[in-house]
Parts: sequence; structure tokens; C-alpha cells
Amino acid sequence: MILFKKLVYGVSLIFLTTAATVQAQDAHRFDPPWNTAPKAAVEFTIKGINNVPDLYGDIVDPQLVVFFAGNQFMCIDELLEGFKKKHPHIERIFAETLPPGILAKQIEGGSLTIGNLRITHKPDVYTAGKSRIELMEDHFSRIESYAYNKLSLMVPSGNPQKVHKLTDLQSKNVRVSMPNPAWEGIGRQIEIAYKKAGGDALHQAIMEKKVEDGSTYLTRIHHRESPLRILLGESDAAPVWTSEVVYQKMIGHPVDEVEIPQEHNIRSTYCAGRLKNAPRPEAADLFMEYLISDEAKEIYKKYGFEVE
Repeated sequence: MILFKKLVYGVSLIFLTTAATVQAQDAHRFDPPWNTAPKAAVEFTIKGINNVPDLYGDIVDPQLVVFFAGNQFMCIDELLEGFKKKHPHIERIFAETLPPGILAKQIEGGSLTIGNLRITHKPDVYTAGKSRIELMEDHFSRIESYAYNKLSLMVPSGNPQKVHKLTDLQSKNVRVSMPNPAWEGIGRQIEIAYKKAGGDALHQAIMEKKVEDGSTYLTRIHHRESPLRILLGESDAAPVWTSEVVYQKMIGHPVDEVEIPQEHNIRSTYCAGRLKNAPRPEAADLFMEYLISDEAKEIYKKYGFEVE
């Protein structure tokens, strides 16, 4: 009898331990980075603990540094690889895909700290929405537009809360993930869309009342958070760039798109600025040319951006 009890206890302990391990792994099954990590002698990315998805490539002695507005992260792998193939003498590239407002502060202040890492690289090229670039035009010797985007609503697969339009986001039962307008250009664009769809009343409901009661979540990093919140069941709907939905579906994540009609939508223009004081001027000029090339535009188009 005692042996039987010990056996049952042992099996139960194994079951509970296995269940806890599976649950822990399941909690991080959607975690970024979603890009392909560079090869190294030691791979030490630990989901939920050691995970820095918005810094890319070679941070030591880079031959090109590019600051990208965050929602272009899905293009980075192919974009940088394509550029390297055209210019094989440029082997070490460092890139960031943080919110454009944060990157602008980094440019102005000269440094950024994430955890225990302090970065003091000056970018050669900075990309952001047209309005942000225009605000900073004195920093640039050359500005080029290269891609466009519009807004969509991302919802969990099957759309359980039956969100079909922007005005549905004011419901108390709909948890919204919203890019923070304080540093996200898309946040300000979404606010314009709210006012187009429902006037000041809709804007106030989503951005004031629901923020206050916690049913609108303002992102702390950038809109990479919104897909993750949808996937983990923490939010019911998220206004995002259309490219975000295209990418999540492309990598097999269970999300759906709710289209926003043209009369309530906006079209954003992506621009790149070549810094006047670019530390690596030759590489900066080459990358600006690559961004406006047909090859680069096809990469953006693949991931749901619009090109001309």
C-alpha cells in the first residue's frame, strides 16, 4: 500500500512538473524575435527573459548603422541581406527598429540604454513617417520616400468579440491595444481615424475613458506589442498598420484582419533621411539608393506595404 502511494505520488509529481513546463513554454510560444537571428557560436536567447528583438546585427565596429521606424522589422532580414549582396564590402551592419520618437530622442541625445546595454552609435540613415522626417529635415542632406501603408484592425482568429468597425472599439467589452501617440507616429494617425469614424466622442471614449478604466492599453515599446497581446488573449482588437496583419498571418499566427474603409483610413508615407553628419557617408549613400530600388520595394510589397 505504501509502495502504491509512493508510486502514485511520483507519477503525480512528474505529471505536475511536466504540465508546469508545458504551461511555461506555452506562455511564450508567440514571443519575438520573429526575425531570423544571426548565427553565432553561442545562442542564448531565452524567451520571456533574455530577448532583445529590436536590435539587429553587428554592434561592434559597424560599417553601416540604420535606425528604422519600428513597424518595418519584418522587412529587415531580406532588406539587409539584399543590400549586402549588392555591396559585399559592407559586411557589418547594425540596425534598430524602435519607435520613431524614441529613435529621434536617441539621435538628439546621442545614446540609448536597454537593460545593461548602452548604445552610442550615430545612425547613417534614419527612416520614419513623412511628418517626423519633415520635423527633423535640418538633420538630413537627402530625403527619399520609398513605401506606403494604411490602417487595419487586427483581431484574434474568428473575431470572437465581433469587431467590425472602429466605432466598435468604444464598447466596454472590447479590450483595445493602442500604439502610444507620445512616441508612435501610427498612434497619432489612428487618432485621426477615430475622429473620422466617430468624431471627438469616439476619440475620447477610446483614448480617455477606456485608458482610465484599463480597457485601452497604451503600448510601452511599440506596436510589436499589439499582435502579441492579441495572440496571448490580452486584447480583443488592435488598430495596426495593414503590414502587421499580413506578416502575422504569413508566419502562421492565428489573427484576422478587419478592414477600415477608405473614408476613415489614412495613408502613411515612409521616408528615409541621410544624416548630414553620417559617420559612414559612403555606406549611407549606397543604402539610400538601395531603399528606393525596385528590389527593396518588392521586399516591402511582399510584407503588405504599398509601393509606387
